[in-house]
Order: sequence, then C-alpha cells, then structure tokens
Amino acid sequence: MLEHFHVPSDLEMRVSPDDVRATVEDIFRALGMPDDHARQSTDVLLYADLRGIESHGASNMLRVYVEGFKAGRINPNPQWKITREAAAVCTIDSDGAHGGVIGPEAMSIAMDRAEAYGIGAVSVAGGGHFGAAAYHAAMALERDMIGVAQTAGGVSVAPTHGSERLIGLNPLAFAAPARKEPPFIFDASMSSVAGNKIRLAQRLGRGTLPGWVAEADGTPIMDEREIPEDYVMLPLGGTREIGSHKGYGLGVMIEILTTVLAGQGAGPDRRAGQAHHFIAYKIDAFADLEVFKDDMDTYLRTLRDSKPAPDEERVWYAGLPEHEEEIVRSERGIPYHPEVIDWFEQVTKELGVKFRF
Repeated sequence: MLEHFHVPSDLEMRVSPDDVRATVEDIFRALGMPDDHARQSTDVLLYADLRGIESHGASNMLRVYVEGFKAGRINPNPQWKITREAAAVCTIDSDGAHGGVIGPEAMSIAMDRAEAYGIGAVSVAGGGHFGAAAYHAAMALERDMIGVAQTAGGVSVAPTHGSERLIGLNPLAFAAPARKEPPFIFDASMSSVAGNKIRLAQRLGRGTLPGWVAEADGTPIMDEREIPEDYVMLPLGGTREIGSHKGYGLGVMIEILTTVLAGQGAGPDRRAGQAHHFIAYKIDAFADLEVFKDDMDTYLRTLRDSKPAPDEERVWYAGLPEHEEEIVRSERGIPYHPEVIDWFEQVTKELGVKFRF
C-alpha cells in the first residue's frame, strides 16, 4: 500500500495478531454469528491487516460490518442456496450473508467444480462486502489452482467524460501459485483508487492525489488538495489521456460478470447491493503442474531481480510486498491508528466483549 495510507510510525500502536483475532471473533459472535462464521469472517479481515491492506482489514471494515448487522443489512445466520447450476457453474442466493462467509463458501464450490471439470465458476447474488478480493482468489493456491475473484463494489465511479456515479468500484483479484517464490496475487479495484482508501486518507488527515477523484460536476482533480465533501470517483487511469477508458471498460465488464450475471441488474439499477463472481482453474487440466510452477518461479524471479528505474530501490510484483509485510507484522504486531484503538475500546464495551488491545 502507498505510504500515503500508512499510519505514521510516531502514532502507530502495534497489536498482536492473536489479540486481534480473538477480539474480532468475539465481536462477530456478539452480533449473532455462529462460531464457524465468526472465525471465517475474522480470517478474511486478519488476512488484510497482516498483509498491509489496511483499507480492507479490521481497522477499516469492521465498523462498517457492525453497523450493517445493527441495521439488519447483514444476516448473521443465512440459509444460502444454489438457485441455478450446470456442471461446472452455479449461482447462489446468499440470503443476505456476510461477504466474509459466503465468499469463501462460493470459492470452495468453484474449486470443487474445477476439480471435476478443470474449471469452476460461481456467481453470488446479494452477498455483502467480502473484504479483500485477494483472500478469495488466494484460496485456490492451497489446491494448486489459479483463483479469480470479482465483486461489485459501491456505485461510486463516473464513466470517462461523465459526471454521474454509474459504475461500481469493482475489484478484481487473481492468484497463481509458484514453487519457491511468493505467489503472484493481484488485487485492485477498477477505480483510480479503492474507495475505502479515501476513508483512510481522511482519517490520517491527508488529501487526494492527482487523478483520484473528480469534482461533483465530473471535472477531474489533478492536483493535491483536501478531499472535497462531494466528489465522484474516477475510473482506473484517472483521465482519458492516461487510460481511464481502460478502467471504465474493465469496471463495466466486472459489473456484468457480477451483478448482471447473478440476475441483479447493474450500476444504479442494481436490485441487490453487491454480487460476486469466482473462478477456479485446475492447472493440471491445462498444463503440467510442475512445469507451471517452475515457469512461474523463473518469471517472478526475473521480475523481482530486474533493473529498477532511476531513484527506485527495487522492482516488485503483485503479492511480493504483501508477503514481506506479513512476515514483519506477524512478528511485530499490526499497526493501528489511535482512533482505531479508541473505536475498538468503545465497541467492545458496548457489546460486552473483552478489550485486549
């Protein structure tokens, strides 16, 4: 994650991953979740916090989930069901499930079907926010598969040359295994910056960077300034001159594969808040698995060891910085902003949960 979003070292308060896990599980249970669902949803949040994806970790998303449970938007005991299927594919009605529960369930089904047919795809209608898309895609790595996860984020993005919020933030995650190298795990929204990161920037008292957002009338903001009260998210690329039409097109593509394919409409006409789409590829149905892993290692090392540009220390590939950050945070603890600690203290007291931070 850009340094723009990290908690300053002089403010950060480190909390052990074990304490975070126990506390978040207790909060989910206090909100009515059964034990297995509480553990699963916590695992999704902790994955993000450990890997430095603060925008989707407990520090940022848990408060949204707490509000969702209290308002009745999230069903703590869903009875999800398959409503349509054909061999390698199916569609699930989530019954208002928390995304951290139904997302892993759906990805598991996609992998089971890939085991049988070489590829599996699952659409989820009505599934709530499912945390970091990377978590779900990376589940496939455990089974020597390639994983893809897509979700319909909040309708916050204007089309290129437009001013109306018509497209979701719509993240796409892709995970592929290697043998010795950290796996390739890509996760990005089709907006210029993830919507949750705007909230992070505001918490840290930081402004917008060029090409992130537009004024309410659609005029792109191309300088650093305070985030306006009323703004529109720009597509990936920011402006047409630097490729926003690509982010715009990809955002619409994911809108189609998530909400439309799940029978839920699209954009401002969605009939459900969110929908998801998961794909699993069984590698040895396409190629020799050992050759694939060797080739991945060779390519990832080539990227990692390539010559950096002037004034740059090194070249990264998607998943490598998160892998290294996870090692550090597992040992030193997860860095939280004092405001986050204060929120945890308040919500644990309110729910009668032990405050461990």
